[in-house]
Amino acid sequence: MSWFCYLLRCADDTLYCGITNDLEKRLAAHNAGTASKYTRTRAPMALVFAEDSPDRSAASKREMEIKALSRADKLALIESGLKTLRQFHHKNESGCARRPWPDTSRDRPT
Repeated sequence: MSWFCYLLRCADDTLYCGITNDLEKRLAAHNAGTASKYTRTRAPMALVFAEDSPDRSAASKREMEIKALSRADKLALIESGLKTLRQFHHKNESGCARRPWPDTSRDRPT
């Protein structure tokens, strides 16, 4: 089973990082207000970045790495992912395939 570490952009423009083994189901749960206390009042959310991980442990480690980043670094990660999308897939340092999910719901200056 593949696991993912993902970033959401909330309606109040904050970023939320989490892990899951089912991106579509987890995003639906976030938008329904049943996934986490943090996102409950910040709907709607858009998936802006996701990385494949080989297992739950690797996904959790990556989540901690991303949570430790500054907002500017998280935005740079999202932007690097958008470039990656244009170039298809590539491998990051940990060997996990990186797949970004652009937020097309609205344009925001960075």
